[in-house]
Amino acid sequence: MLPDPGGIGSSAGAGRTDFLAAGAVSGMLLFDKPEGWTSHDAVAAFRRMLPKGAKVGHCGTLDPLATGLLILLVGPCTRLQARMQGLDKVYAGRVRLGLTTDTGDVTGKVLETRPVPELSLERIQACLDGLRGTVEAPAPAYSAVKHKGKALYKYARAGIVVPAKPRTCTVYSWSALSLASPDFEHRLTCSSGTYVRSLAELAGARLGCGATVLTLRRERIAGFRVEDSLTLEAAKRLDGASLRRLLTSSLVRLGEALAAKP
Repeated sequence: MLPDPGGIGSSAGAGRTDFLAAGAVSGMLLFDKPEGWTSHDAVAAFRRMLPKGAKVGHCGTLDPLATGLLILLVGPCTRLQARMQGLDKVYAGRVRLGLTTDTGDVTGKVLETRPVPELSLERIQACLDGLRGTVEAPAPAYSAVKHKGKALYKYARAGIVVPAKPRTCTVYSWSALSLASPDFEHRLTCSSGTYVRSLAELAGARLGCGATVLTLRRERIAGFRVEDSLTLEAAKRLDGASLRRLLTSSLVRLGEALAAKP
């Protein structure tokens, strides 16, 4: 069952809205998104902590299956979303071989299962090396990429087939860390706009057995690290004064990130 994002900012946080309403709030929050939450869930949860009408936006969607770093912008800083969405990312996780699904991860409907050949970690690494550089792959059918103004996942849920939407990304490095067949662990450094599910499917096709994402965690966005982000439990303990200090102190780092961006 989807975790209740209302756990942030409810009950114990009832008084913090009055405190925050004393002045405009603006800044950046780094959040360690739990599995099962959508990026919209995180936005909605933090919006409830802020004065009525305060804007909150995220800088790059994470699938419900995925965990890890989600950058949230608050107040006037939401105008910077477009500039913050073009930052490079680092992901880590596990890929399952021999399985393909309609979503590109293990939450989807199984489309095919195939035997996994005898593979060494070196063979998998050679495959991943072949996907370094500029890569073009179709966006997953279950994604927010638009077709005629509507997200692809809406067509997919309705059983409507639409033309593939090719997306180009850059893979800077992709390392196979360990192998316990049918799964292998990996770490990926890539450009913004990369769909790890699509890359896993490409790797599976080249290995001759298919593949899908089993787990995924976003570890970094440019110079921002998941280790420096708020966990769900830490977010629940925030009071108004702490939240204001967090937002105010974030402005320097936000400015540095924008200045460093080409």
